[in-house]
Amino acid sequence: MNKKYIDDDILFKYEYHNYGHALEILHESFPNEWKEIQDCLRKIKLTVEDISKAGGNESPIPKKFDDVLYPYGWREIRISGDLIVKKYPRQISQRRGRFADEPFETEVIEGYIDGHNIDFLKNRVAFDLEWNSKDQTFDRDLLAMRTYFDCGLIDVGIIVTRSEELNDIFKEIGIMPKYGASTTWMGKLTYRLDSRRNGGCPILAIGIRKGAVEGYERIKTYDKLLNEFHSR
Repeated sequence: MNKKYIDDDILFKYEYHNYGHALEILHESFPNEWKEIQDCLRKIKLTVEDISKAGGNESPIPKKFDDVLYPYGWREIRISGDLIVKKYPRQISQRRGRFADEPFETEVIEGYIDGHNIDFLKNRVAFDLEWNSKDQTFDRDLLAMRTYFDCGLIDVGIIVTRSEELNDIFKEIGIMPKYGASTTWMGKLTYRLDSRRNGGCPILAIGIRKGAVEGYERIKTYDKLLNEFHSR
């Protein structure tokens, strides 16, 4: 199925988990946005130096996504909204179920929706990146996408995070302590998606695999030569 909707050159650089037919929706209903996302995944070149910086403000990885997506018109968005509750009385002269055309009372609940941020939004597609934050960040992201979806603002969401197989690189270059088990990686995301924390919002979860890291093969070759040298 993935081969039908995903370009061959990025098919094996990332892993894909399709919830609520998100991939089909992207391909069929938002071909331009999906083309731009695939182009972004294609252009993102992570280095060993990039991943050596675990996260937070020091990580250069989010900026790489900014540099590709911003020229396409994707923007970070935050929404807030009040809930207007209208109470309609039943007309006494009418049979049960007949209500007045005008409410007798209107109540406004301020800040009913507030503080829901999406890293990137274009048209009706939301996109979030989580490289190495606390895994509870996924709850925030899924709640935001679910809220946008329930409000009729988006039709589909995409979340990019680390694949578990990157742990092999972290261990080999000695930075595994920077990437704890309770941080944002694919296993922590799919667990939440399997539990339907996205509500009815279709989500495509994308995991960054080893193939997206440049220089990794060079390091492996260097380590192999170094081991051979010391074994002589």
